[in-house]
Amino acid sequence: MITADELIDSLIDIAFDEDIGDGDHTTLSCIPSAAVGKSRLIIKEDGVLAGVEIAKRIFDYFDMSLKIKVFLKDGAEVKNGDVAFIVKGKIRSILQTERLVLNTMQRMSGIATITRLYAKQLEGTKTKVLDTRKTTPGMRILEKEAVRIGGGENHRMGLFDMILLKDNHIDFAGGIEQAITKTCNYLKRKNKNLSIEIEVRNLDELAEVMRIGRINRIMLDNFTIEDTREAVRRIAGRYETESSGGITLDTLRAYAECGVDFISVGALTHSVKSLDMSLKAVE
Repeated sequence: MITADELIDSLIDIAFDEDIGDGDHTTLSCIPSAAVGKSRLIIKEDGVLAGVEIAKRIFDYFDMSLKIKVFLKDGAEVKNGDVAFIVKGKIRSILQTERLVLNTMQRMSGIATITRLYAKQLEGTKTKVLDTRKTTPGMRILEKEAVRIGGGENHRMGLFDMILLKDNHIDFAGGIEQAITKTCNYLKRKNKNLSIEIEVRNLDELAEVMRIGRINRIMLDNFTIEDTREAVRRIAGRYETESSGGITLDTLRAYAECGVDFISVGALTHSVKSLDMSLKAVE
Protein backbone atom coordinates (compact mmCIF):
# COMPACT_ATOMS: atom_id res chain seq x y z
CA MET A 1 0.00 0.00 0.00
CA ILE A 2 1.25 3.49 -0.82
CA THR A 3 2.74 5.36 2.15
CA ALA A 4 1.69 8.83 3.30
CA ASP A 5 4.97 10.33 2.04
CA GLU A 6 4.57 8.66 -1.35
CA LEU A 7 0.99 9.93 -1.55
CA ILE A 8 2.06 13.51 -0.83
CA ASP A 9 4.91 13.33 -3.35
CA SER A 10 2.49 12.01 -5.95
CA LEU A 11 0.06 14.84 -5.21
CA ILE A 12 2.81 17.45 -5.55
CA ASP A 13 4.00 15.89 -8.80
CA ILE A 14 0.51 15.88 -10.32
CA ALA A 15 -0.09 19.45 -9.18
CA PHE A 16 3.08 20.68 -10.90
CA ASP A 17 2.18 18.77 -14.08
CA GLU A 18 -1.25 20.40 -14.01
CA ASP A 19 0.08 23.92 -13.47
CA ILE A 20 3.37 24.06 -15.35
CA GLY A 21 2.84 21.64 -18.22
CA ASP A 22 5.67 22.05 -20.72
CA GLY A 23 6.93 25.18 -18.99
CA ASP A 24 6.02 28.40 -17.19
CA HIS A 25 6.51 30.48 -20.29
CA THR A 26 5.67 33.76 -18.52
CA THR A 27 8.51 33.29 -16.05
CA LEU A 28 10.91 31.76 -18.57
CA SER A 29 10.40 34.65 -20.96
CA CYS A 30 11.19 37.51 -18.59
CA ILE A 31 13.22 36.20 -15.63
CA PRO A 32 16.92 35.34 -16.15
CA SER A 33 17.85 31.82 -15.08
CA ALA A 34 20.51 33.04 -12.65
CA ALA A 35 18.35 35.72 -10.98
CA VAL A 36 17.83 35.31 -7.24
CA GLY A 37 15.45 37.00 -4.83
CA LYS A 38 13.05 36.38 -2.00
CA SER A 39 9.35 36.46 -1.23
CA ARG A 40 7.38 36.53 2.00
CA LEU A 41 4.15 34.73 2.84
CA ILE A 42 1.77 37.42 4.10
CA ILE A 43 -1.40 36.57 6.01
CA LYS A 44 -4.35 38.70 4.91
CA GLU A 45 -7.07 37.33 7.19
CA ASP A 46 -7.30 36.26 10.84
CA GLY A 47 -7.32 32.51 11.37
CA VAL A 48 -5.22 29.43 12.11
CA LEU A 49 -2.13 28.76 10.04
CA ALA A 50 -1.67 25.35 8.42
CA GLY A 51 0.47 24.02 5.60
CA VAL A 52 3.86 25.53 6.49
CA GLU A 53 5.52 22.11 6.62
CA ILE A 54 3.89 21.11 3.34
CA ALA A 55 5.04 24.40 1.77
CA LYS A 56 8.61 23.59 2.80
CA ARG A 57 8.20 20.20 1.19
CA ILE A 58 6.85 21.72 -2.05
CA PHE A 59 9.75 24.15 -2.28
CA ASP A 60 12.27 21.40 -1.61
CA TYR A 61 10.59 19.03 -4.08
CA PHE A 62 10.87 21.60 -6.86
CA ASP A 63 14.24 23.15 -6.03
CA MET A 64 16.36 21.96 -3.11
CA SER A 65 18.42 25.16 -3.22
CA LEU A 66 15.48 27.28 -2.02
CA LYS A 67 15.87 28.42 1.60
CA ILE A 68 12.93 29.07 3.92
CA LYS A 69 13.02 31.07 7.15
CA VAL A 70 9.90 30.26 9.17
CA PHE A 71 8.43 32.81 11.59
CA LEU A 72 5.06 31.18 12.32
CA LYS A 73 4.49 27.44 12.65
CA ASP A 74 1.50 25.25 11.82
CA GLY A 75 -1.25 25.74 14.38
CA ALA A 76 -0.39 29.36 15.15
CA GLU A 77 -3.29 31.77 15.45
CA VAL A 78 -2.52 34.50 12.90
CA LYS A 79 -3.88 37.91 12.01
CA ASN A 80 -3.95 40.16 8.98
CA GLY A 81 -0.45 41.39 8.19
CA ASP A 82 1.52 38.58 9.84
CA VAL A 83 4.44 37.11 7.89
CA ALA A 84 4.61 33.32 8.12
CA PHE A 85 7.91 32.79 6.34
CA ILE A 86 10.39 34.14 3.80
CA VAL A 87 11.65 32.00 0.94
CA LYS A 88 14.76 32.95 -1.00
CA GLY A 89 16.64 31.54 -3.97
CA LYS A 90 16.12 31.37 -7.71
CA ILE A 91 13.28 33.69 -8.70
CA ARG A 92 12.13 31.28 -11.39
CA SER A 93 11.68 28.57 -8.77
CA ILE A 94 9.81 30.88 -6.40
CA LEU A 95 7.40 31.95 -9.12
CA GLN A 96 6.76 28.42 -10.33
CA THR A 97 6.02 27.11 -6.82
CA GLU A 98 4.00 30.13 -5.70
CA ARG A 99 0.52 29.03 -6.75
CA LEU A 100 0.79 25.47 -5.45
CA VAL A 101 2.08 26.71 -2.09
CA LEU A 102 -0.70 29.27 -1.81
CA ASN A 103 -3.48 26.93 -2.93
CA THR A 104 -2.36 24.32 -0.42
CA MET A 105 -1.81 26.66 2.51
CA GLN A 106 -4.99 28.66 1.94
CA ARG A 107 -7.10 25.50 1.83
CA MET A 108 -5.39 23.89 4.81
CA SER A 109 -5.53 27.08 6.87
CA GLY A 110 -9.23 27.48 6.14
CA ILE A 111 -9.85 23.96 7.42
CA ALA A 112 -7.67 24.48 10.49
CA THR A 113 -9.46 27.75 11.25
CA ILE A 114 -12.97 26.28 11.23
CA THR A 115 -11.78 23.18 13.10
CA ARG A 116 -10.32 25.37 15.85
CA LEU A 117 -13.73 27.01 16.30
CA TYR A 118 -15.38 23.61 16.74
CA ALA A 119 -12.63 22.37 19.07
CA LYS A 120 -12.95 25.45 21.29
CA GLN A 121 -16.70 24.96 21.45
CA LEU A 122 -16.04 21.51 22.95
CA GLU A 123 -13.62 22.65 25.65
CA GLY A 124 -14.59 21.30 29.05
CA THR A 125 -16.30 18.22 27.61
CA LYS A 126 -14.85 14.81 26.79
CA THR A 127 -16.09 15.02 23.19
CA LYS A 128 -13.70 15.23 20.22
CA VAL A 129 -14.62 16.65 16.82
CA LEU A 130 -13.94 14.34 13.87
CA ASP A 131 -13.62 14.92 10.15
CA THR A 132 -15.23 12.70 7.49
CA ARG A 133 -14.40 11.40 4.00
CA LYS A 134 -16.11 14.45 2.47
CA THR A 135 -12.80 15.77 1.17
CA THR A 136 -11.37 17.09 -2.09
CA PRO A 137 -10.34 14.10 -4.25
CA GLY A 138 -6.59 13.62 -4.02
CA MET A 139 -6.22 16.18 -1.21
CA ARG A 140 -7.52 14.09 1.69
CA ILE A 141 -4.20 13.49 3.40
CA LEU A 142 -3.51 17.24 3.54
CA GLU A 143 -7.04 18.21 4.53
CA LYS A 144 -7.07 15.68 7.36
CA GLU A 145 -3.68 16.97 8.52
CA ALA A 146 -5.23 20.46 8.62
CA VAL A 147 -8.02 19.11 10.86
CA ARG A 148 -5.40 17.79 13.29
CA ILE A 149 -3.55 21.11 13.22
CA GLY A 150 -6.80 22.87 14.06
CA GLY A 151 -7.39 20.66 17.09
CA GLY A 152 -9.70 17.99 15.67
CA GLU A 153 -9.16 14.28 15.16
CA ASN A 154 -9.35 12.09 12.07
CA HIS A 155 -12.20 9.61 11.74
CA ARG A 156 -10.55 7.31 9.20
CA MET A 157 -8.31 7.96 6.25
CA GLY A 158 -10.32 5.89 3.79
CA LEU A 159 -12.22 2.69 3.24
CA PHE A 160 -9.23 0.57 4.17
CA ASP A 161 -8.43 1.42 7.80
CA MET A 162 -11.77 1.00 9.59
CA ILE A 163 -15.12 -0.71 9.10
CA LEU A 164 -18.10 1.64 9.02
CA LEU A 165 -21.42 -0.05 8.40
CA LYS A 166 -23.70 2.73 7.19
CA ASP A 167 -27.38 2.55 6.28
CA ASN A 168 -26.75 1.43 2.68
CA HIS A 169 -24.40 -1.36 3.78
CA ILE A 170 -26.97 -2.56 6.28
CA ASP A 171 -29.85 -2.41 3.81
CA PHE A 172 -27.92 -4.19 1.04
CA ALA A 173 -26.61 -6.82 3.48
CA GLY A 174 -30.13 -7.68 4.59
CA GLY A 175 -30.23 -6.02 7.99
CA ILE A 176 -28.16 -5.14 11.02
CA GLU A 177 -27.45 -8.67 12.23
CA GLN A 178 -26.52 -9.91 8.77
CA ALA A 179 -24.20 -6.92 8.21
CA ILE A 180 -22.37 -7.42 11.52
CA THR A 181 -22.10 -11.19 11.11
CA LYS A 182 -20.79 -10.98 7.55
CA THR A 183 -18.30 -8.30 8.57
CA CYS A 184 -16.93 -10.28 11.51
CA ASN A 185 -16.62 -13.40 9.34
CA TYR A 186 -14.81 -11.41 6.66
CA LEU A 187 -12.31 -9.94 9.12
CA LYS A 188 -11.62 -13.36 10.58
CA ARG A 189 -11.21 -14.92 7.14
CA LYS A 190 -8.87 -12.16 6.01
CA ASN A 191 -7.02 -12.06 9.34
CA LYS A 192 -7.62 -8.33 9.64
CA ASN A 193 -7.89 -6.42 12.90
CA LEU A 194 -10.08 -3.42 12.11
CA SER A 195 -12.43 -1.53 14.41
CA ILE A 196 -16.10 -1.86 13.53
CA GLU A 197 -18.47 1.09 13.72
CA ILE A 198 -22.15 0.83 12.86
CA GLU A 199 -24.65 3.55 12.09
CA VAL A 200 -28.08 3.51 13.73
CA ARG A 201 -30.98 5.72 12.71
CA ASN A 202 -33.23 5.39 15.74
CA LEU A 203 -33.50 3.87 19.20
CA ASP A 204 -35.00 0.63 17.85
CA GLU A 205 -31.93 0.03 15.68
CA LEU A 206 -29.75 0.88 18.68
CA ALA A 207 -31.52 -1.79 20.72
CA GLU A 208 -30.81 -4.37 18.01
CA VAL A 209 -27.13 -3.44 17.83
CA MET A 210 -26.87 -3.61 21.63
CA ARG A 211 -28.38 -7.10 21.53
CA ILE A 212 -25.94 -8.34 18.86
CA GLY A 213 -22.76 -6.56 19.98
CA ARG A 214 -19.46 -7.48 18.25
CA ILE A 215 -18.77 -3.84 17.33
CA ASN A 216 -16.59 -1.05 18.75
CA ARG A 217 -18.44 2.19 18.09
CA ILE A 218 -22.02 3.25 17.45
CA MET A 219 -22.82 6.22 15.23
CA LEU A 220 -26.04 8.01 16.18
CA ASP A 221 -27.13 9.40 12.82
CA ASN A 222 -29.46 12.41 12.78
CA PHE A 223 -30.60 11.82 16.36
CA THR A 224 -32.27 14.61 18.26
CA ILE A 225 -30.51 15.89 21.35
CA GLU A 226 -33.08 14.13 23.54
CA ASP A 227 -32.62 10.79 21.76
CA THR A 228 -28.85 11.21 21.86
CA ARG A 229 -28.97 11.63 25.62
CA GLU A 230 -31.11 8.51 25.93
CA ALA A 231 -28.86 6.53 23.58
CA VAL A 232 -25.75 7.42 25.58
CA ARG A 233 -27.55 6.34 28.74
CA ARG A 234 -28.41 2.97 27.20
CA ILE A 235 -24.92 2.37 25.83
CA ALA A 236 -23.45 3.30 29.23
CA GLY A 237 -19.81 3.10 28.17
CA ARG A 238 -20.02 -0.34 26.58
CA TYR A 239 -19.10 1.10 23.18
CA GLU A 240 -17.69 4.34 21.86
CA THR A 241 -20.36 6.78 20.70
CA GLU A 242 -20.40 9.21 17.80
CA SER A 243 -23.01 11.77 16.82
CA SER A 244 -23.33 12.66 13.16
CA GLY A 245 -25.67 14.36 10.72
CA GLY A 246 -26.48 18.05 10.44
CA ILE A 247 -24.70 19.13 13.61
CA THR A 248 -23.62 22.77 13.40
CA LEU A 249 -21.41 25.02 15.48
CA ASP A 250 -24.57 26.28 17.19
CA THR A 251 -25.76 22.81 18.24
CA LEU A 252 -22.36 21.18 18.80
CA ARG A 253 -22.09 21.90 22.52
CA ALA A 254 -25.56 20.55 23.29
CA TYR A 255 -24.73 17.23 21.62
CA ALA A 256 -21.40 17.06 23.43
CA GLU A 257 -23.12 17.60 26.77
CA CYS A 258 -25.15 14.42 26.09
CA GLY A 259 -21.88 12.56 26.74
CA VAL A 260 -20.92 11.31 23.28
CA ASP A 261 -17.27 10.52 22.67
CA PHE A 262 -17.11 11.99 19.17
CA ILE A 263 -19.00 14.30 16.86
CA SER A 264 -18.24 14.03 13.13
CA VAL A 265 -18.66 17.16 11.04
CA GLY A 266 -18.42 17.02 7.24
CA ALA A 267 -18.38 20.82 7.07
CA LEU A 268 -14.81 20.87 8.38
CA THR A 269 -13.68 19.95 4.87
CA HIS A 270 -16.52 19.89 2.34
CA SER A 271 -17.50 23.57 2.25
CA VAL A 272 -14.76 25.45 4.03
CA LYS A 273 -13.61 28.95 3.00
CA SER A 274 -9.90 29.27 2.25
CA LEU A 275 -7.86 31.67 4.38
CA ASP A 276 -6.59 34.65 2.37
CA MET A 277 -2.81 35.02 2.03
CA SER A 278 -0.26 36.01 -0.61
CA LEU A 279 3.37 35.40 -1.52
CA LYS A 280 4.95 38.74 -2.34
CA ALA A 281 8.40 39.69 -3.59
CA VAL A 282 10.66 41.41 -1.10
CA GLU A 283 12.39 44.35 -2.75
